[in-house]
Amino acid sequence: MSESPFWKFSLRFYAQPGVARTCIELQDAAGVDVNLLFFLLFLASNERGLAHDDIAHIDAAIAPWRDNVVRPLRSVRRALKNNLAVSEAENLRTEVKRIELESERLQQEALSEMFPIGKIGTITSREAAARANLAAYARYLGSVPQAPLEVVLRAFRDS
Repeated sequence: MSESPFWKFSLRFYAQPGVARTCIELQDAAGVDVNLLFFLLFLASNERGLAHDDIAHIDAAIAPWRDNVVRPLRSVRRALKNNLAVSEAENLRTEVKRIELESERLQQEALSEMFPIGKIGTITSREAAARANLAAYARYLGSVPQAPLEVVLRAFRDS
């Protein structure tokens, strides 16, 4: 697996207390693409703030992969977790989980390649960029609960 700066950032960030649970909540309740969320935070950690149009452009570029690869793999993994009729099915679920994680890593690699840090957004402070990026993403999605976003922002400040 690649050890790109964005992938390393994501693994560290996801491991922080409360982040995994909050990200799953945002994903399931508001349709948040966690890889895109992390990319926005990664850009903010490099002091890059984005506008609504930037996010729309990024999302359009990665939507086919997310919709046709990542989400179907997630659905299969979740279905296997809830319907383990055969004891060996857990092995299949573990393999699907590994493939799902690899599909997310590939999505992150694509984001990094398509939208290099120095060529997107405007320079601003780390925290201002994080707030602006998450606010723009929430506006783009239309309805994202604010409380989980605050958990993410707190974890970002503490990282």
